Parts: sequence; structure tokens; C-alpha cells
Amino acid sequence: MQAYCLKCRTQREMRDAKQVTLKNGRPATQGLCPVCGTKMFRIGKK
Repeated sequence: MQAYCLKCRTQREMRDAKQVTLKNGRPATQGLCPVCGTKMFRIGKK
């Protein structure tokens, strides 16, 4: 899944992506940037 890396400032393919649920019940995906290792986050189910 693609997400925006705030450190690299570009769209990248997420590494170690896992599904999480926010406090308000919305689904999201959390993973790491393959280049810099920064945590990436994308709201929505996919």
C-alpha cells in the first residue's frame, strides 16, 4: 500500500503494513518507510 512519507516528502510503498483501528473506530494502516524508516500512516481501509 502506498502512503506519504513526511520525512522524504514523497509517496512510497509502505513496509511492514498492518491494519489498526483508531479511537473513533475508523480503520487505518500503519507501516514504515522503506528508505528512511519513518513511521507512515494512512487512514482508510485497503
